[in-house]
Amino acid sequence: MRRISWMLAMVLVLSALLAACGKKDAAAVVKDLNEVVGEMESYQGAGVMTLHTGDTPQQYKVEVWHQKPSYYRIALTNAKKDVTQIVLRNDEGVFVLTPSQNKSFRFQSNWPDNQGQVYLYETLIRSITGDTTRQFADEKESYVFDVAANYNTHALVRQKIWLNKSDYAPKQVEVSDSNANVVVDVKFDSFKFGAAFEKDAFDMQRNMTAATKEGGQTGTDSGVTPAEQTGEGGKEPANPQTAPEPDGAVTDGQSGVGGDTEQQGTEGATTGQEGEEPTLAEPEGADSFGVIQPTYAPEGVQLKDDQILEEAGDYSVMLRYEGTYNYTIFEARPQDRAVSLAPSSVVDLGFTLGMISGDALKTLTWMTDGIEYRITSADLPQNEMVRIATSMQEESGK
Repeated sequence: MRRISWMLAMVLVLSALLAACGKKDAAAVVKDLNEVVGEMESYQGAGVMTLHTGDTPQQYKVEVWHQKPSYYRIALTNAKKDVTQIVLRNDEGVFVLTPSQNKSFRFQSNWPDNQGQVYLYETLIRSITGDTTRQFADEKESYVFDVAANYNTHALVRQKIWLNKSDYAPKQVEVSDSNANVVVDVKFDSFKFGAAFEKDAFDMQRNMTAATKEGGQTGTDSGVTPAEQTGEGGKEPANPQTAPEPDGAVTDGQSGVGGDTEQQGTEGATTGQEGEEPTLAEPEGADSFGVIQPTYAPEGVQLKDDQILEEAGDYSVMLRYEGTYNYTIFEARPQDRAVSLAPSSVVDLGFTLGMISGDALKTLTWMTDGIEYRITSADLPQNEMVRIATSMQEESGK
């Protein structure tokens, strides 16, 4: 009897040791994550992002493609307005496209090397591996990290990241403010490492025309899809090339814009339009969208006045605010154009990318629903600019 009891005890001890050996701690998972990123060639993910920055949560369908070394395609679809914007990076620069309205915006940037977004895998892993005070939890099917948020804004402080135990694919991300309120939430429906893309999947013109043919929709139904088989589709995508227009002119894929669009803006310009190259096409008629006012203003700031400007067939709006901070908001529906801002940096607005330019006088520029917005101020902090911009997203012209 004693022999049986002793053997049973040994079995229980060995079982406990084996179970303990199979359980990974934070250090082991971090080591694995570094290896995953180091060996990663490409990925494709899709999910839903919710922004809790206003009175009503804003939902966006997110689709993200990445191919080494530096090709990115991110499609953000406003679930309420059914309008898609595509953020694209290829060898020619970074583009923000609104295919349904044939609008394109280009600028020179090394995004997302210097900063990333919550739906980019590299950004999430960089946050985990770079935080030595990270908190770790082992749940049933997920490894959960609670780490510092690093998104170039003081409003976002912490983030929780859920990773699938089987392959370390992201499952969910929650980014919170200093009061532990969730500001951004991303839930991934799918995520695949080693995705193979068609050779022109990251070409600007291909993304514009394919999405437009499908009524402005993007994704797997647009014709810009991952390659079904390995081989040519699995290779690194070809460098985007300029395409001949019907009249023989060569353009960069943007309506009425010549191919010579690489000049940088003047160093002294501070209005947010430095380096802009206007379209050669004839101006369209005035296209009124009303006056879009932000629902947020910093404490001690009031609207001074607003003006509707209709000159040369162009409709634009200017709003001036004064008080604790003084700033101007400019809204216009521009012709298609290619833009190089110099010097500038990319700012994540959640629903799209914005560009900060200027020195003493700073300008935040972004485009959504075919409307270009600019906030210009000499004293308004960048985080306040972002809050104002975000509050305008769900507003319609009055």
